[in-house]
Amino acid sequence: MIKSQTRLTWVLIAILALLSLSPVIMLLIGSFSKGLVQIGDFTLDKYKAVYGDVSFYGVLGDTCVFVLCSALFSTVLALFLAYLNNRTDIPGKFLFKVISVVPMMIPHVLFAVSWGLLLNPSNGILNLIFKDVFRMSHSPMNIYSIGGMILVEGRLDLPIAYLIISPAMASFDVSLEESSRVSGAGNIKTLLRITLPLLRPAILAALILCIVRCLASFAVPSVLGMPANITVLATYIYKITTTGLIPDYGKAAATGMCILVLSISLIYVYRYLTRSSEKFITVSSRGFKPVVVKLKGARIPLFIILLILLFVLIILPVLVLLYTSLVPYSMVPSAKAFSMMNLNHWKSVFTDSISLVSLKNSLFLSLVGATLGTILSVFVSYVIVKVKTRSAGVLESLSFLSFSFPGIVIAIGFMWLFVRTPLYATIWALLIGYIATYLPYGIRPMTSAFIQIHSHLEESSKVCGASFLTTVKRIIVPLLVSGIVSGWVLMATMFFRELSLSVVLSRPGTETLAVMILKFSDDGLWGKLSALGIIMIAISTLMVVSANLIGNRFKPASD
Repeated sequence: MIKSQTRLTWVLIAILALLSLSPVIMLLIGSFSKGLVQIGDFTLDKYKAVYGDVSFYGVLGDTCVFVLCSALFSTVLALFLAYLNNRTDIPGKFLFKVISVVPMMIPHVLFAVSWGLLLNPSNGILNLIFKDVFRMSHSPMNIYSIGGMILVEGRLDLPIAYLIISPAMASFDVSLEESSRVSGAGNIKTLLRITLPLLRPAILAALILCIVRCLASFAVPSVLGMPANITVLATYIYKITTTGLIPDYGKAAATGMCILVLSISLIYVYRYLTRSSEKFITVSSRGFKPVVVKLKGARIPLFIILLILLFVLIILPVLVLLYTSLVPYSMVPSAKAFSMMNLNHWKSVFTDSISLVSLKNSLFLSLVGATLGTILSVFVSYVIVKVKTRSAGVLESLSFLSFSFPGIVIAIGFMWLFVRTPLYATIWALLIGYIATYLPYGIRPMTSAFIQIHSHLEESSKVCGASFLTTVKRIIVPLLVSGIVSGWVLMATMFFRELSLSVVLSRPGTETLAVMILKFSDDGLWGKLSALGIIMIAISTLMVVSANLIGNRFKPASD
């Protein structure tokens, strides 16, 4: 079995190196090349063109404001919600799980579009309502601004920050807070002096991870930023590759190297923080029981705030899209609007050949891609957890590397990689790019599941004469059902909604649903966009529910 494990480890290292390192290497080579058909003809002209352009530093400034403010907003809001959920007697705690998971099922491009429909300064539904009610001559709010981008992106990244901070908040030892209160400190002082300092690793980790995700964000800057001529690094790269007579992929690669280096550096800082968090452990015995802070008179007002947040994060975007898909044009909800509702936008979507092709492509990429990614994740996670060798450590580093890849940046690397191969401009290029970028989302749930499987089970199988593959099939996989389902669902939903990779790698015939929605947004076809968006949300929900039902059916029975 040891020989089989060693052979498997090196095969997986080769596969992950191809997926993770080859696009990075090609991105670096491309940044020094004159063009896609002139690879190897090295020059510094692309770097000079990017970093010698004064306007680039304006883009850099807007990026810093957008990324830092969005990440800070997400982290502070997540900290507030985690405290309410784990430390207080607020009612309706099941809603926190909904807030932390369900927004991940709504594609970011749809979330951004829905807020554009609500707060568009010309005909946004909420702006029209405010103008009618308060007799205003102009719209009070404009979502097409840096502030609007920050609010929307911050809400989108909230689940990431919450899922990091909430477990740390839940495992905080009561004795430290009780000691603070015995010494005369109130709830607020205890929070500021005791709780938050000891949660510093989790808070910083959440902030850094949100910064990385904001750097990679393309949906919000493209939908809400580009109409207002607000350009961040992701949309700057997009413009380089889509505007003008000839796309300049060398210049895009030179810009992308800046983002990639920063993202990889931040991810390794994040890993350091999470690894060194043992120094902040406060739970050390079975007597641990978290303290519950009595909210008293603030209990109901805070619960109302939670309901409003749930409405804003999940219900409102879906309702806006559903409403817009049924009315002929943007209008304030009224008796007249409801009387004019019809299914014309839905009919146009289902008779549009390009929309149907994009639906087929997205389903193929999500179902096939998630399945292949999950299979690969099972073997990678097995080696990371069970094989204690240096090569397994190399594999772990490679598996985590792609987590730092901004989609549009690594898509440029894949463009350079595929341009001289039969994979260029095919659905297979998208499939490989998706798996390479989102593989960590499959590996993380799987490693958690592997840790819980004792090595004695494998040893017993080996003693009985079973081969390595038989052990994996008969022993390990049946015990991994929950981890496999979690990884598959996460990867499938990520693939189904993916936009930033697709806008670079897709070509006529390989469009995805997210690319079509972005195109409809650019063309102002809000009705068709909304109908297609509701279809996306429905299919994502169906995939999640079906996968969980299957997972529950095949779970091993417990005594």
